[in-house]
Amino acid sequence: AELQMFRAQWMFELAPGVSSSALEPLPCRASSRGPGVKSVDARGKQEIAKEEKAKELFLKAVEEERNGALYEAIKFYRLAMQLVPDIEFKITYTRSPDGDGVGKRCVEDNKEEDKMADLLSDFQQQLTLQESSVKLCQPEVDVSQTHISALPMEVLMYIFRWVVSSDLDLRSLEQLSLVCRGFYICARDPEIWHQVCLKIWGRSCNKLVPYASWREMFLERPRVRFDGVYVSKTKYIRQGEQSLDGFYRAWHQVEYYRYLRFFPDGQVMMLTTPEDPQSIVPRLRTKNTRLTDAILLGHYRLSQETDNQTKVFAVIMKKKEEKPVDYHKYRYFRRVPAQETDHSFHVGLQLCSSGRQTFNKLVWIHHSCHITYRSTGETAVTTFDIDKMYTPLFFARVKSFTAFSEKPL
Repeated sequence: AELQMFRAQWMFELAPGVSSSALEPLPCRASSRGPGVKSVDARGKQEIAKEEKAKELFLKAVEEERNGALYEAIKFYRLAMQLVPDIEFKITYTRSPDGDGVGKRCVEDNKEEDKMADLLSDFQQQLTLQESSVKLCQPEVDVSQTHISALPMEVLMYIFRWVVSSDLDLRSLEQLSLVCRGFYICARDPEIWHQVCLKIWGRSCNKLVPYASWREMFLERPRVRFDGVYVSKTKYIRQGEQSLDGFYRAWHQVEYYRYLRFFPDGQVMMLTTPEDPQSIVPRLRTKNTRLTDAILLGHYRLSQETDNQTKVFAVIMKKKEEKPVDYHKYRYFRRVPAQETDHSFHVGLQLCSSGRQTFNKLVWIHHSCHITYRSTGETAVTTFDIDKMYTPLFFARVKSFTAFSEKPL
């Protein structure tokens, strides 16, 4: 209080109309503090009134922006900042121009968001409260052509199954649910998600527990992804031949890729090639590809271990091709027939998640070659050491894999 009185007196003495000769002695200066304090109080009241006005303009701008009137909101924002430049940091959102509490309104909005958490039940309730003549979805404007809402529910669900397709393109189904409330309800049909889970995990998903819905099971339960390919890149240095003069020895950098493509029917393709993904990935869309000689085909299965880790085991082999015997080559000498063998590769991978994506990483845990002699039925097993040459495979989504539907779900 003393500091404020001193400042008031000091400001009064520095006023242009007051000279040093007109100042009163110190005992009499107490009477001069009254007008100074009043002027300071008036100036403070003006600042408070200006700040209150700026708050009202800022809250009005917030209300206009909430209603979608961006032009009006910018105008009020500008007026508020002209009065108080830092009004945005001083406002507490406790008042609004019309007297309603913006803070209370925000609390009410949060309650509404809690109620809208389950959009499926909310949309179903809205359609139930409407008249029975109202269909699942209606056009916003009158159209002369037949609208999709005229289709029966069975036909509409059949179209949704074509969207999912046999490739289990659930990403397109989620995009379709953004069209309207009716499509959102159709895209959350439990039967569609149940069939999807059955195709992925088979009989092991006959129980819904501990998941709340089949869709939640699909999203959270570990699985391999079908809308792309798993790729790994391996590099190593190989020593070349020594020069004739023995002065230097060449070194070669070897680079190659491994590709793994999974299908919902339990089949898998594996390819090891030096060609880059840009040229190989488009050719892995179907199992009937021109790379038949180099591609290994087989089957895979998912295994949930006791340590709560999901692993993928696959048995792959080359396509059997019958080679014709050239009898003219062995016409004049006795031919020693070579033993016919079947080669198969057993692969074990651990399914992991890395970064923001889920189930996008496969780590090598086992790789072996089984050679079976047809004449005796014996099998020779060669196990490879999992070293740095077996780099993890990372998933890359390929849009062309789900661009077309061959058959519905």
